[in-house]
Amino acid sequence: MAASFSRSPFTPLHRQNNCKFPPLDPIARVHISTTGTCSKRRCYIALAYVPNGNDENAKSRELQRSLEDFPSETLSKGPLSSTHLSNKLSDRSRLRVAYQGVHGAYSESAAEKAYPNCQAVPCEQFETAFEAVESWIVDRAVLPIENSLGGSIHRNYDLLLRHRLHIVGEVKFAVRHCLLANHGVKVEDLKRVLSHSQALAQCENTLTKLGLVREAVDDTAGAAKFIAFHKLKDVGAVASSAAASIYDLNILAQDIQDDSYNVTRFLMLAREPIIPGTDRPFKTSIVFSLEEGPGVLFKALAVFALRQINLTKIESRPLRNQPLRASNDTNNGSPKYFDYLFYVDFEASMADQNSQNALRHLKEFATFLRVLGSYPVDTSMI
Repeated sequence: MAASFSRSPFTPLHRQNNCKFPPLDPIARVHISTTGTCSKRRCYIALAYVPNGNDENAKSRELQRSLEDFPSETLSKGPLSSTHLSNKLSDRSRLRVAYQGVHGAYSESAAEKAYPNCQAVPCEQFETAFEAVESWIVDRAVLPIENSLGGSIHRNYDLLLRHRLHIVGEVKFAVRHCLLANHGVKVEDLKRVLSHSQALAQCENTLTKLGLVREAVDDTAGAAKFIAFHKLKDVGAVASSAAASIYDLNILAQDIQDDSYNVTRFLMLAREPIIPGTDRPFKTSIVFSLEEGPGVLFKALAVFALRQINLTKIESRPLRNQPLRASNDTNNGSPKYFDYLFYVDFEASMADQNSQNALRHLKEFATFLRVLGSYPVDTSMI
């Protein structure tokens, strides 16, 4: 009897981007691996895309192979569906939390700080984590948004707008970088160092003094895993002490970041928003766009100043679909300036009437306005 398969719950990227590439059928794959030193079962999520075509049998076979990678306790016989996964949520005592990177990444530690006793689920890319939450493969995602030394992670600002997840919390995590290498390798033996671009930027002074060539990779723990797997003798990695333990590497130097106060702020993302309160400090994140004109941004920020609402962050990003706008006073209609989106964090809850009035005022002249989330401030000691 021929098996039938339903379409994966992932939203095709070509629909989100309005791009002109051929339609793609996404297939979710989860690969299970268990480390020898940890009893946790960790899922590694990656997205594979198969071009549309007339060979439905080939597509069915590819989907079947993907589904076979799931553990038997997660999938019953048949295709993966959002309904099945949502039903399984009530059966689990532990939240499944997606993060970007591999086992030993700082993001994994941040996820475990945000949700103690969670099941951390490593994802290959930031976007994979967004997709995993939207598709009910995981319950939450914890992703970095800014660092005290390296600044904002612009990719995640763009993904917040592209996807429909809600910010339900934040967590601040102190980052302590180490220079790692295989056993028997000394600092003077190193010629190159691998790590995430942000980590390399945060250790610029130390790495410059050592005269090492820097090469950026997807994540810090991935760099440690790479040099350990290939047993490299002239390449080091900037990663955590936890990664050194996991991948059996030697720590050549500790706390190599340029500033001892090196903190990354992570956002906690979910499919549904939380109900904001006024019983504790809250923060609200919004994104909006404005018409061009003198003093328009000043007018937008004034809606908060007039109500004594403190802004903690403002970030501008070019509007992706229409980055350039033609000026009205040019005869030929040629582009003259950039269109921007403004991301703003302010210290107030959306349960506060003052905040509601401020956004109502802003909406009068903003061309676009969206509340990304209203959530408790992380007041824990870092």
